[in-house]
Amino acid sequence: MRKRQMSLTPPNAPTSGQACLDLEHTALVEVTSEDNGYPIESAFQETENQGWRAADPGTQTIRLIFDEPQKLKRIWLVFEDNKNIRAQEFVLRWSSDNGKSFREIVRQQWNFSPPNSVREKEDYTVELSGVTVLELIIVPDKSGSAARASLAELRLA
Repeated sequence: MRKRQMSLTPPNAPTSGQACLDLEHTALVEVTSEDNGYPIESAFQETENQGWRAADPGTQTIRLIFDEPQKLKRIWLVFEDNKNIRAQEFVLRWSSDNGKSFREIVRQQWNFSPPNSVREKEDYTVELSGVTVLELIIVPDKSGSAARASLAELRLA
């Protein structure tokens, strides 16, 4: 019989042996909108924080432009909304030619429905080499309401 011990770490949490990219020192971040109380850098910090939130309603883009091409193996995203019932869609895509062309990694929809469905956690295992731009496009509500996009966490390894 073969066996091995399982980790109690949830599968969508970064493992201690896998270092996250220090985005503050490896990338320029562009955002289409930002609420002053919820800056984008708070979504990249590993401490408890409020994450990022757009100042304006509607579709928003977060773009990471890397100083040097990166090799990505994992991408973690966490979205959270404790107040609004809405159907969100996001697209995660990457470029190896400084944003001239993009390849889609994933397109995902999620229904927020407080109080039970308030947190979406995504953990993607990828094999991407030469990444110069990583882009996250968020449609906060497919119905077109005035909802504002938010992102609790973004981690890359």
